[in-house]
Amino acid sequence: MVPDDVAPTAEPGPGTPGPAGLDLPWASGTFPPDTVAARRAVWDELMGLALHEATHALATGDVPIGALVVGPDGRLLGLGRNRREEIGDPTAHAEVLALRQAAATLGSWRLEGCTLVVTLEPCAMCAGATTLARVERLVLGAWDPKAGACGSVWDIVRDRRNPHRVEVVGGVRDVECGDLIREFFETQR
Repeated sequence: MVPDDVAPTAEPGPGTPGPAGLDLPWASGTFPPDTVAARRAVWDELMGLALHEATHALATGDVPIGALVVGPDGRLLGLGRNRREEIGDPTAHAEVLALRQAAATLGSWRLEGCTLVVTLEPCAMCAGATTLARVERLVLGAWDPKAGACGSVWDIVRDRRNPHRVEVVGGVRDVECGDLIREFFETQR
């Protein structure tokens, strides 16, 4: 979910292509920020949006994982949450759905310069999709020591054999992200 104070992009005039996506609360041309402190603040804010999206998965009995894709200009291009139970699709992971929506927003499968933000380290399928979509950067919350494919169990996104490698920023709001998933599984027992 996008904060209430974020207005959607205005419609361009006839014949004038406008930027795709939804403006987020930073100035044009400042994404990602230059300083480490400013980047940390932006990653924290974006992870908050992904955490909010993850909570929507609880209503359908899906594992609460949320994801979003931000374009190179800092605009929100796609949102996703786990929906495997809701729609009966084994590929309906938060990351895949966010990547699909971002591609539809841009009109291209190439998400070069984009940042994927996700509350849990992606699995092998999602790490592969992230790499194949040419995503520049992955910002993740909690690490997944059982099935993580971005540094924990495997490291698909940074494997030197891949033609495209993804920058990984891990551990952003990791306690909150991990607690949300732990609490979900505790209620399932």
